[in-house]
Amino acid sequence: MQALWRRGTSLFGSTPSDSPKEIGSVEDFRTAPTPDTLFTKVDPSIDGEECLHDCASCTVRYPAKFEVDYEDTLYSNVTGWATHLLVATGKTDWVRDVADEQGSVMEAIEKGGLEPSNGKLKLSASNMPVPDEYHHHDSGKQPTTVLLLPSFTIVDHVTPALAPDLIKYFVSPAPTTTTPLGALPGAIEQSASEDQSQPLPPSPDLLSLTPLRSRPCSHAAVILLCSQRTRDARCGQSAPLLRKEFERHLRPLGLYRDLDDERPGGVGVYFISHVGGHKYSANVIVYRRRDFEWHRGDKQEASAKGEEGAAQGIWLARVRPEDCENIVRYTVLKGKVVKPEQIRGGFDRERGVMSW
Repeated sequence: MQALWRRGTSLFGSTPSDSPKEIGSVEDFRTAPTPDTLFTKVDPSIDGEECLHDCASCTVRYPAKFEVDYEDTLYSNVTGWATHLLVATGKTDWVRDVADEQGSVMEAIEKGGLEPSNGKLKLSASNMPVPDEYHHHDSGKQPTTVLLLPSFTIVDHVTPALAPDLIKYFVSPAPTTTTPLGALPGAIEQSASEDQSQPLPPSPDLLSLTPLRSRPCSHAAVILLCSQRTRDARCGQSAPLLRKEFERHLRPLGLYRDLDDERPGGVGVYFISHVGGHKYSANVIVYRRRDFEWHRGDKQEASAKGEEGAAQGIWLARVRPEDCENIVRYTVLKGKVVKPEQIRGGFDRERGVMSW
């Protein structure tokens, strides 16, 4: 396993987000006019000739009638977002509008008109596993887990009744897609003696305000795949095939993780609900930290780096199984893109650019 880990880390190399850059404030963010001004394109002279070739060992194929729109220009056709909330449901498909999932946190947020104060919230149901307690409560009172991005924060035991607390005390104060790195408000400092695998201690004020508790997500990156068949059959077809390929390329590197795997580092691959643009299937969103080995420093440094959250959010479309190897090798691990024509949008918090 150590050999595999070394093989995986050897791919990390130098990324566009390797060293901190001082960016003053959110006003410094600018709209990138083209895909290659948003994210760096791979260069064979730097990244090797492999970056020019699709996976040769891929045997997975989409169905013959899997039709995709290749005519439209993809770039910059997505609406910007500030935060992204993934709600664990343990399911891979949902009713057409996830806000109509009776007794769900999604319903409580959407139909309750709950809006964070720090910008637009992208809300997704996900196949992340629900806690055991979920099955011991009646519908509408079931506690579940949520993953907040780009902060890589997990909030436990969220019920529909506690959705207002979730938005007020966890989403609204969280860093957003346009929070510059190095300027995160209210970072909690941890001493070198603290165990990084343990949840961050809530502030005394928060303890008295809400029963909800948060903890850091130990993933270095997540790959999100739309799987909602009720919105488009192609998503129900493509998501399982892509997950199989991503897992096939992540496992030999020692990087595959699920939400219950608390080993720091690694990559989670999750199904999510409708993100729009199904005629450009398959849609893949990658959130990645700028330092895959943040947890290997001393405890205090690791804590500070861990609280940065995702440096980049890279939204791709028209992704096929043969693309997965290079998406892992260059996009997930290095923050680069192999095919700029697949970029729908995204952000880079270190460089201060976004697509919207």
